[in-house]
Amino acid sequence: MNTCTSARQVIALKPDAIGLNFYPPSPRCVAVDTAADILEFLPVDISAVGLFVNHSAAEIIEHCKILELSTIQLHGDEPPELMSELLNAIPDLKIIRAWRMGADGLASLRIYLEQTARLRVPLTACLIDSQVKGVYGGSGTVVAWDMLNREYAREDWPPLILAGGLNPQNIGDAITAVHPFGVDTASGVESSVGQKDFALVGTFIKQARSVAIPEN
Repeated sequence: MNTCTSARQVIALKPDAIGLNFYPPSPRCVAVDTAADILEFLPVDISAVGLFVNHSAAEIIEHCKILELSTIQLHGDEPPELMSELLNAIPDLKIIRAWRMGADGLASLRIYLEQTARLRVPLTACLIDSQVKGVYGGSGTVVAWDMLNREYAREDWPPLILAGGLNPQNIGDAITAVHPFGVDTASGVESSVGQKDFALVGTFIKQARSVAIPEN
């Protein structure tokens, strides 16, 4: 099944957003032409998020302008200065900053967010993934939910998107434990690496939307 056909089937299941992965080493990477084809049939009520890993600012800006992307996710080692450069070029760009959390928790994220604040860089959200050496996401490894819940400064930091090993079996427990703004999955709804299992995608979406989050 080609990428566009797969995308159509995922879109038919009505997720809130789909990711367009532009990281060449990833088995989920799509070419710009393919991404443009997908965007042609993407409904207006489903967001497209461009995913970048250690791309240059010029590359990201070019992709965003060609594809008219309004939201991106930075999943590499991008410094705050790069985000400032992006916003100077595209002021309305929404940036989701992915962060890989390991055994040391979120101390490094706190420092990073202080740097972004000094540069007046607003973030749309922070996506917390698991830290796995040499991997920039899609590892299938679950985040330490209890630690994340303790350390994420919700009142001061951007909205939290939870990732990391989420699948139809654990998404309910994950949402109940963490109360995130949103959730993200990749490997957890695949039949093989890079190949979406549409039954799993549908079940994941249904399960995620069925969890009742108590009001604070």
